[in-house]
Amino acid sequence: MASEHPPHVPSLTKHARPAQPSAFERRILLLSLLAGTPGGVVALTLLWTGDYSDRLRWTLTVLMVAAWLGVTLALRERVVRPLQTISNMLAALREGDFSIRARGAREDDALGLALLEVNTLGETLRSQRLGALEATALLRTVMAEIDVAIFAFDEHRALRLVNGGGERLLDQPAERLLGRTSAALGLAECLRGDAERTVDLDFPGGRGKWQLRRGSFRQGGLPHQLVVLSDLSRVLREEERQAWQRLIRVLGHEINNSLAPIKSIAASLRDLLGRPTLPGDWRDDLGDGLAVIAGRSESLSRFMAAYALLARLPSPQPRSLDVDQWVRRVAHLETRLPVRIAPGPATTISADGDQLDQLLINLVRNAADASLETHGAVEVGWSRNGSTLDVWVRDNGLGVSDTANLFVPFFTTKPGGSGIGLALSRQIAEAHGGVLTLENRRDARGCEARLRLPL
Repeated sequence: MASEHPPHVPSLTKHARPAQPSAFERRILLLSLLAGTPGGVVALTLLWTGDYSDRLRWTLTVLMVAAWLGVTLALRERVVRPLQTISNMLAALREGDFSIRARGAREDDALGLALLEVNTLGETLRSQRLGALEATALLRTVMAEIDVAIFAFDEHRALRLVNGGGERLLDQPAERLLGRTSAALGLAECLRGDAERTVDLDFPGGRGKWQLRRGSFRQGGLPHQLVVLSDLSRVLREEERQAWQRLIRVLGHEINNSLAPIKSIAASLRDLLGRPTLPGDWRDDLGDGLAVIAGRSESLSRFMAAYALLARLPSPQPRSLDVDQWVRRVAHLETRLPVRIAPGPATTISADGDQLDQLLINLVRNAADASLETHGAVEVGWSRNGSTLDVWVRDNGLGVSDTANLFVPFFTTKPGGSGIGLALSRQIAEAHGGVLTLENRRDARGCEARLRLPL
């Protein structure tokens, strides 16, 4: 592998060989001299004891000593220079320069293998640093763009990190926030109590309900705490606005359905009574009109009573409830068609039996209404799924096309329906810590209502 820079590049000059030889270099030089001493002594002894001229003796002696010293210095250089190269490369890696590669890196000798490993180490560190820089850049971008406030405090509860959301929440730039304590920033409450909860807090940049999440991490070997604050007020306001819009739309539709005929018939009756001469059957017309008005008023009264029931559902009063008896009792209340029961495991739960009766009655009645149109059947069953109980009601009706509004209060797809049953059933299920869903079946025609309750 070729090097991008020779070992003596200027960026590594501060790691180059010192001006004075080190003890290791002196030992290498001494060992090199001692290695050539026996041969040199024997050669010089033979030269000076032989029958040679003085000029030849001195010439050969100078040449031998010069060659001896030259080989010694060359050997010392061949040993010391690769070590200096490796030392310079390791120093460069320590200082974060991962671009340097050594010449002569190969696998067929020990020195080349050492240089190859150092080159590989440099490439690995370079890749890791590049990945860390990219990850850090991504993290900073996410923290800057995310719509939550993030704070990091050290072990002394001093602020060490804040994102743009935190700056906007505290209405100050990061330069004025970093280093200040949580108490000074009004965030001391966030470092106490449960790590995940909903809190009501007031800040210079906003007030309302916040979702608090707190975690811990270590940086530089020291413990830190990370606090994340999400504004729930805006989300809740939006959900509340949409809920009011749906409710007003349904209420307006139902009230208009009753008031429109009342207004029309009342106007007709007023015109009838205002005529100079009344027709012979005016009493019948008056009675029919008043009957329609009374009927629509009664329907509107029932509608408002159902609304009051939905708004004033009492809290559950848990008692021991045998699931098998509960399901069979409700199934036998439906007399329009047989209700098949798919028995499940023997299970007892703690729940409000009266409310769950009302819930299951609504589901079975809806399933029966749908199955009567197609001469289908209704099936009720239950099963245990870990720590939950699943109760399901299946029908063979036509299915539901608009599943998005099924649980909207007063929304109904049945003629004469109140639109209260499913909404009330879901409210009962959630009051028991459960979940109620209704969707079209995948295995056959019809719908499946599934109630999941904790055991």
